Amino acid sequence: QVQLVESGGGLVQAGGSLRLSCAASGRTVSSGAMSWFRQAPGKEREFVARILWSGSTAYLDSVKGRFTISRDNAKNTVYLQMNNLKPEDTAIYYCYSNLGTAYWGQGTQVTVSS
Repeated sequence: QVQLVESGGGLVQAGGSLRLSCAASGRTVSSGAMSWFRQAPGKEREFVARILWSGSTAYLDSVKGRFTISRDNAKNTVYLQMNNLKPEDTAIYYCYSNLGTAYWGQGTQVTVSS
């Protein structure tokens, strides 16, 4: 059974930074792909960032240059470093894993004030 536990969300002013963590159990973060999604109020859930087993990364266009996805294999944890945050980044952020079966974390709230 895969479990994903996010942490690190909070309230920050525009221009500030946060680092989200996704601690995984039941799978290793260095295999397959690990991703971050977000869902703002009244909007559909959208892809934010992904890191592959090879270390290759991909990002939503609007976060390129501001967000960085990384992983710590020893801690079996994936991170999302978010810099220069904007009010439009306000959302619940979810960790996502799919190795044949999809798993979601419970989400962590990020609120950016203007």
